[in-house]
Amino acid sequence: MTSPRAWSTMESHPDLVEMRQRHARAERAATLRAQVIQAMAVLTGLYLAASPWILGFNGGGLPRLVITNLIVGIGYALLMSGGFGRAYDRTHSMAWAACALAAWTVVAPWVVAGNVDTTRTIVSNLITGLIALLLALAAGAGANPRTR
Repeated sequence: MTSPRAWSTMESHPDLVEMRQRHARAERAATLRAQVIQAMAVLTGLYLAASPWILGFNGGGLPRLVITNLIVGIGYALLMSGGFGRAYDRTHSMAWAACALAAWTVVAPWVVAGNVDTTRTIVSNLITGLIALLLALAAGAGANPRTR
């Protein structure tokens, strides 16, 4: 711990210096690239949540997959809208959690629904899951301090 006499002015106070560095990191994270990734990720999550009704497999004997897509889609959208600029220090772990949800989206038709009889259900989850995975990886790469 530094003594109060170790810094001569308020400008060189260790807490103030750290706060400025944290603010600068948050500003870099809130770039246009991060905002685009975040917006696309939220839209992907909302599509996943609404996909049973958009594609019409909500009444076709796949109630567990409908519920899974709804919950995972909303969770992914909320997780990715967590504010990459505001929660800079926690963004990297949030992106890894989003990767797990995206991977689950890819395998959910087989794990949850078992014998899925519609190709559009599998294709929708596969494409949505891969897009969600790429967006989460891009968000994690942007938040990782080693990649800046």
